[in-house]
Amino acid sequence: MPRYLISGAAGFIGSNLALELEARGHEVVAVDCLRTGARENLTGFRGRFLLADVTQPFEAEGAWDGIFHHGDITDPRHGNDQEVLERNVGGFSRMLALASQAGCRLVYASTAGLYGNGPTPMQEDQPKQLITAYGRSKLQMDELAAAHTSTPVVGLRYFNVYGPREAGKGRAASMVYHLFRQIQQGDAPKIFEWGDQIRDFIHVQDVVAANLCALTAPSGVYNVGTGVGSTFNDLVKALGLALGKNITPHYIPMPYDPATYQSNTVADTSRAQARLGFTARWGLNDGVAHYVNWLKQQ
Repeated sequence: MPRYLISGAAGFIGSNLALELEARGHEVVAVDCLRTGARENLTGFRGRFLLADVTQPFEAEGAWDGIFHHGDITDPRHGNDQEVLERNVGGFSRMLALASQAGCRLVYASTAGLYGNGPTPMQEDQPKQLITAYGRSKLQMDELAAAHTSTPVVGLRYFNVYGPREAGKGRAASMVYHLFRQIQQGDAPKIFEWGDQIRDFIHVQDVVAANLCALTAPSGVYNVGTGVGSTFNDLVKALGLALGKNITPHYIPMPYDPATYQSNTVADTSRAQARLGFTARWGLNDGVAHYVNWLKQQ
């Protein structure tokens, strides 16, 4: 039976991945320090759970067929830049060493945030625009991965992920989650003037599928998006369709410095299709409807 280690396993993507791997009959060991993750995200998980911080030494005994690293600070507006860099790069370095020691593959979360406001569709090799410490930390991780040659390493540059089990991310949770909550509370969903900002929204089930593809892909960094850009106005319409309501957004002034705000994201998915073997399955309307149904059941 294949055996996998997942860091950040009680978080958003990690928990969805842990449950899917276990459903496929694999042995999974989940590691999380529960800074933002929650044990509730692993409801139904039968494997071993280690309460541990991957930036510090921890006991992970036995052989591994693969390691998935999702144990990072993921809030691009986290208040302490130095902490973001130290924890994200330090934790990754430790997991890279663990994979090397075990002689197994490492799959880790990178981000489309390091493209900044560069041209779209965003290609893996285009010049980077590092507008946050989070983006800088991920680029350093990508550079460490590229220099690592003893075992395969695959980085996945996630675009705008949404879906079940993301509530623990707080303000860093997706727009889909936050706008749904506002609508359920009887408020008009708040979006920035005039809703023409673009995002490549990708369902977490597609992200899990990309992680599974990464188990056999060549080493490298791959965009994980749909390749389709949707405006904030499009998202409000998708939520209206899912809820059976005619929803009018409330437009608010942009509160962020444009130099630190990523206005448009769309993935170039050609490398992921050709080398990772991944193509997103969920379109915006179907993905939002699936997620809304899940949220209403909670």
